Amino acid sequence: MSVGLVIVSHSAQLAAGVVELAAQMAKEVTLVAAGGMDDGGIGTSLEKVMEALERADTGDGVLVLTDLGSAVMTAESALEFLGNPENIRLANAALVEGAVAAAVTAQGGAPLAAVQHAAETALTPGAATALELGSVPGALSGQGPMPAGPAAGPAAGPAAEPGTVTAQLTLINPMGLHARPAAVLAGELGAMDVEIEINGVDGQSVMMLMALGAGQGTELAVSATGPDAQRAVELVRSKVEAGFGEI
Repeated sequence: MSVGLVIVSHSAQLAAGVVELAAQMAKEVTLVAAGGMDDGGIGTSLEKVMEALERADTGDGVLVLTDLGSAVMTAESALEFLGNPENIRLANAALVEGAVAAAVTAQGGAPLAAVQHAAETALTPGAATALELGSVPGALSGQGPMPAGPAAGPAAGPAAEPGTVTAQLTLINPMGLHARPAAVLAGELGAMDVEIEINGVDGQSVMMLMALGAGQGTELAVSATGPDAQRAVELVRSKVEAGFGEI
């Protein structure tokens, strides 16, 4: 089981689209769309939200993400009607970026508080540039190459502190570190007791990994500390050297 997500939007198509996108990177997470009015029009429906909350609750809690102001009000009304249960939370997060970050974090087995935090920090300054991937053909779909070169930043860094596990790796898959590999790394690393950076960003954040824009041939400097540091670095090494199963 994992934390479930409910996507509340004024548009049924928008809610369904966000669910479809997030599901590409978190196939084991329960994602439920609650978009539009009961008659199919634009708006929000308390009944739809209530039904979605019930469907999304698999035992580990539910995080609700919304688009516009009245969607927040509808979600709050649903929670109030249910007695404001502790296992259901309303995220103050960007809808698309928050849903993707939350879904990947939930996929790794994180508790509700961590899933909420991932959603609400998805658009930190380091992660915000992941939006730029929309201009890269195939960055999400896997239908085109990521640009190679220094866009991901220099791989070299300062000397490692004692107890730090490091690795220097090169991306060999044609697409580089696009959405799916980033989700795989962030999800699996998120389940470990480790602090890990890849080219200076949080290796447990799918949005920050995507923001690197790391294409084929980019060197990755991996640095990890903590009880699972060795295992985490070896995980990254195995995924990168296998081309994330894309070659």
